[in-house]
Amino acid sequence: MPAIPSHLPPFRPPFRADHVGSLLRPAALRQAFRDKAAGKLDDVAFAAIQDSAIRDAVRLQQDAGLGVVTDGEFRRASYWGRFVERCEGFVIKPAIMKFRDDHGHELDFTATYASAKVKRTRDLALDEFQFLKGATSAVGKITLPAPSTMHFYRYTDFADHNVYANAGDFFADLAAVFRQEIAALAATGCRYIQLDEVAIALLCDDAIRAQVKANGHDPDALIDLYIRAINDAIAGAPADMAIGIHMCRGNFKGHYLSQGGYDSVAERFFNGAKVTHFLLEYDSPRAGDFAPLRFMPKPKGVVLGLVSSKSPKLENREELRRRIDEAAKVMDLDRLGIGPQCGFASTVAGNPVTEADQSAKLRLCVDVARQVWGSA
Repeated sequence: MPAIPSHLPPFRPPFRADHVGSLLRPAALRQAFRDKAAGKLDDVAFAAIQDSAIRDAVRLQQDAGLGVVTDGEFRRASYWGRFVERCEGFVIKPAIMKFRDDHGHELDFTATYASAKVKRTRDLALDEFQFLKGATSAVGKITLPAPSTMHFYRYTDFADHNVYANAGDFFADLAAVFRQEIAALAATGCRYIQLDEVAIALLCDDAIRAQVKANGHDPDALIDLYIRAINDAIAGAPADMAIGIHMCRGNFKGHYLSQGGYDSVAERFFNGAKVTHFLLEYDSPRAGDFAPLRFMPKPKGVVLGLVSSKSPKLENREELRRRIDEAAKVMDLDRLGIGPQCGFASTVAGNPVTEADQSAKLRLCVDVARQVWGSA
């Protein structure tokens, strides 16, 4: 598998057209997850169904014209579930917040709780990359949940106090887990990792910030804690590894967790996180305007998430180009790219779009990238 193209200048995303990672699970794969949970399918048969679905997903992405592909997160029940299942020390408990949609409908979800010392005793995503590497000649991207994922959804009670008396000790152990996994991925040839960061995006929301304060915590102190956690997690990554951060406001069956622009976190986060680029949600007014991009330092780039993975409506090509032009008034056009604002299926259930919708949106991103920058 080729590395990230070496001729690209360092002040741009590695690809003009990118996507966040998860794809709609085909019906056969969704059924396989159900059968596996019910004990009707053994590990070997389950893996064979996943393998076949991943090969199809790779072809879908390559047919769309993408130069970077993922395995669709097809081995995961959720974007963070497999990481946690394979990482020693975690159990699952209810989250302290809810997903919602524009109609006020709410959904509960779950979160991690550290009941014992957190350790990496087995590979977390390495097998995902090894299979992907053998299934494509394109650049393979591996997505990982950001460290804050294992803290913020239960920040008032994230661990047994007899195990972790404070968040600093918890994140020190968690960072070691990430460093070990990233080293293993790098040794196998992986050169593009994406961290899915939800907590800092949620802390853009005034209502959530107020809730955090009401619970006796400082939202800005949490942001600083999460930035340090990211930097500790990726310390030691190869110099030629692209590391992107996807900022996500929640993505579950078309629902979200928060709203609000990046203004309150942009300067400290964009400058403080030692990554190569950001994948930012910009598909709806909930994300605010492009003004916070003025804080994005060189040499970092941005993939503008202008295409919605939550709605089947296909975006207007000229409107997308107009919005790219608008962003380019704040940040150099050569440091920008385009993609969907989030994955199409952060869980097995997926978003309320069809596979045809998904393909059309990925192709649209590639077509617009070629029109604007000359390549994807």
